[in-house]
Amino acid sequence: MKKAILAAVIFIAMGLTATAQSKNETSKVSHLTYKEFLQKVWDFEKDSQTFVYKGKLPAIIDFYADWCGPCRKTAPVLEKLANEYDGKLLVYKINVDQERDLASVFRVSSIPALLFIPMKGQPMMQVGAMTEAQFKDVIAKHLVK
Repeated sequence: MKKAILAAVIFIAMGLTATAQSKNETSKVSHLTYKEFLQKVWDFEKDSQTFVYKGKLPAIIDFYADWCGPCRKTAPVLEKLANEYDGKLLVYKINVDQERDLASVFRVSSIPALLFIPMKGQPMMQVGAMTEAQFKDVIAKHLVK
């Protein structure tokens, strides 16, 4: 009996792991570490006074935490937008619990905090959850024209 229960638990866990892996493989949203941020977005260690975007497409960066309710509501909206604007817009996520130093660079004290980065000009920060319509409005006005 114990062997059957253990086998069932292992089988279920393997299925959940495979599902999580397949979701990550198809996701257009990328998670950034401190080092990746410096390489892909802005190397503020070289020049902290002038924002110089390194990306080839406009971007949205979501500063979030797994325990944050509004962050969890924002996540599927960002996934949908990343798919809809694939090839026109990059969507990144930064976990503030894992990347505290990076969050402090942008003075993130409330989440979700969303950084909108146009190809030209300065990035814009928005604090709080946004609806899909609000995201699309910002994208149309400032990122993808």
